[in-house]
Amino acid sequence: MITTKNIRKSFGSTQALKGISFEIQKGEIVGFLGRNGAGKTTLMRILTSYLPATSGHVTIDGKDIARDSLSARRKIGYLPETPPLYPAMTVKDYVTFAARLKDVPAKNIRKQVEKVLDECYLRNVADKTIAVLSKGYQQRAGIAQAIINDPAILILDEPTNGLDPVQIRRMRSLIQNLERERTVIISTHILSEIEQIARRVLIIKEGMIVADDAIGNLLRDEHGAACSLEDVFLRINA
Repeated sequence: MITTKNIRKSFGSTQALKGISFEIQKGEIVGFLGRNGAGKTTLMRILTSYLPATSGHVTIDGKDIARDSLSARRKIGYLPETPPLYPAMTVKDYVTFAARLKDVPAKNIRKQVEKVLDECYLRNVADKTIAVLSKGYQQRAGIAQAIINDPAILILDEPTNGLDPVQIRRMRSLIQNLERERTVIISTHILSEIEQIARRVLIIKEGMIVADDAIGNLLRDEHGAACSLEDVFLRINA
């Protein structure tokens, strides 16, 4: 579904990514972990064609994102760390607008909007303006725009950023429901979220992948004893 080969990205003299390679299969739920500045967001922006790589190749379901960017992007739903919201719009108008932007056929827009409002638990705020919503509802609206065209791949950058514990639990439930139908990549600083949602973890350090394994394997130390993802993360970044 997703293949990256030797992805490098430089900003002037700063090398943000230093030869990233991995494959993600259809239906996998993968967590990206790394300290601030490790390269997670840069990598996610390259996967979504928001940024070009300096070198290397990315294919999305067989489509090279450098040569066939539009076809590749149609397969991806993206929630950046700051959702692309229009505060003056109602939730329903915003999701409808997103459907038009993403080329959902006109005859299907109404049905698709209704479906997504239900999936993201937005039905009771559909006619409210985004500006008056809580942070949690705004994050859900951001996910709604990401899935409005039924993408095969969902990329979420810090989806629970700034949420309170109740909102985090609701967002986690939403993501778990969405993952049944899609390949999901999620980046977050909340390690417990990765433990409960992801099936596989990629840990990025200084622009390189330093760990790539199933979550169950990572949560065992070298002696086979159970450990936490926090223990693994701190050991790698020591």
